[in-house]
Amino acid sequence: MAKLIDKSISFFKDETVFSISLLLAIISCFFVKPNNNYINYINWETLILLFVIMIIVEVLKNLAVFELLVRKLLKKIGNTRGLVSILVFICFISSIFITNDVSLIIFVPFSILSLKKVKRADLIVITVCLQTIAANVGCMVLPIGAPHNIVMYTTSNISFGSFFLILLPYVIVSLIFLIAVLLFIPKEDIAIHNIGEIQFKRNRFLKRVIKGVDYYLLLTFIALFVLIGNLENIAFFNTIFKNIIIGNEVVCGVIVSQIISNVPAAMLLSGFSNNYEAIIVGINIGGFGTLIASMANLISYNILVREYNESKLRYLLIFSVLNILLLIILLGVYAIT
Repeated sequence: MAKLIDKSISFFKDETVFSISLLLAIISCFFVKPNNNYINYINWETLILLFVIMIIVEVLKNLAVFELLVRKLLKKIGNTRGLVSILVFICFISSIFITNDVSLIIFVPFSILSLKKVKRADLIVITVCLQTIAANVGCMVLPIGAPHNIVMYTTSNISFGSFFLILLPYVIVSLIFLIAVLLFIPKEDIAIHNIGEIQFKRNRFLKRVIKGVDYYLLLTFIALFVLIGNLENIAFFNTIFKNIIIGNEVVCGVIVSQIISNVPAAMLLSGFSNNYEAIIVGINIGGFGTLIASMANLISYNILVREYNESKLRYLLIFSVLNILLLIILLGVYAIT
């Protein structure tokens, strides 16, 4: 019994969002009797698109395409500011195409290793903080850059071009913010040594690709679709949520994201309002702020704690200051646009 409890606690820690989403979905089923309409709750287009993107990303990751590119770039760098800038902006660029989560999974461990190899472990915390911000900025460029944007893209039917233009001012301001912070990184000479060979694993390639897909994320989406579908069919909650959300989509997107992260926030808000452009703005700038605001934030934090635990508190402090400052700036941009 004790082992079962320990396993359950461990699973909850590893898959907190899924566990909470599933629990809430089950509770909602007591208020809306399960029926054939449950199938209609689920946005299958979102799930299929997300699954396809995950498969493509796993193929590229197992081929070490992105890591190979970064290693070649690093050979041309001769100072600390240049090194950190490359590590940060590779997260920005890659998150446009492979999602912010995966970008951080690939490059945060690689960055920690690189900085340790050049004996600049003192730059690890600021680098990972900026990488996380960069990944959350890059995912705003295309609707395939993050799960919350995939939800909004398939729900709203807004075109790629229009999606890009909605978030363009926030991307530009965020990039200026990143560049400004990078200017404070000391520009000191370094020598890039061998940081380890890339190990290509050709055996069982397909198995590793299939196994690498985040199936719990897909199940989280299903649970959230059921939860929100049921809430829409409970008159009391339907009225409350509509009164709060409609007309306040951006503010609600920011606030809800700080509490439950921007993926569930996107699904919740889009279930009660058709002002998709405002929701897109709210959940994207809402990804900055607290550690919980975006799953990408939690991913980079967990990697840092695993690889460099002694700087956990320093990381939380710097991360919070930079993210809250950027969130305030972006809310200012929203207020004047």
